[in-house]
Amino acid sequence: MLFSEKIGRLDGHGQDHAPLYKQLQRALREAIQKKILSPDDALPAERDLAEEFSISRITVRKALDGLVSEGLLTRRQGAGTFVAARVEKSFSKLSSFSEDMISRGRVPHSEWISRGEGQVTPEESLTLGLSPGTSVYRFARIRYADAAPMAVEYTTIAAFALPSTEIVETSLYEALEKTGHRPVRALQRLRAILFAAEQADLLGVPLKDAGLLIERRGFLRDGRTVEVTQSYYRGDAYDFVAELNALS
Repeated sequence: MLFSEKIGRLDGHGQDHAPLYKQLQRALREAIQKKILSPDDALPAERDLAEEFSISRITVRKALDGLVSEGLLTRRQGAGTFVAARVEKSFSKLSSFSEDMISRGRVPHSEWISRGEGQVTPEESLTLGLSPGTSVYRFARIRYADAAPMAVEYTTIAAFALPSTEIVETSLYEALEKTGHRPVRALQRLRAILFAAEQADLLGVPLKDAGLLIERRGFLRDGRTVEVTQSYYRGDAYDFVAELNALS
């Protein structure tokens, strides 16, 4: 079977007004999401894709570059381009865990550890900029991609941002978006850790296995802090990438 028959041909007759590289990106993205292309599947060489789809190699390269930057594809030196097996999370995009997994063709779900309302702690008061005694909502859950546990997440949300904890189903950011309090920017700090007993047990990994801790503060458009999250990611399943540019 030709690769173009597997993922679908491009519209070269002008009915789809998107540029050809965007069409190829969309076809590849949908094939990954629908499991037509599986993790670790190899893509044909760029010259073969260009010939099969009747487009230039520059167009193919531009399409693949975009999907590599999204974490959907990965390049291996001397071997070619593959569907990414590990999850790659870009530090340059503020997105939810659920959005990341769906965009990569994975099925996200959460298992609640706890959720409830309380008063802000002294430490939370400083990080959220709230007065002592202010109400907050706390969420603790295990995040899954398909059936695999990927992270343990502890989040504190300023209570003004949500009507109750029950509004949060799969995605916290989706619930915050409904109330108009989804963060528009964030500060994140990443550090390597060894899992303590609690996180190791929840993720089903050995005690002191290598992991990544992401500490995030999310801000509203008016500058208020709305979210403080600590996420413990499995080191064997998650990669974090960032695009760097030289100063001009």
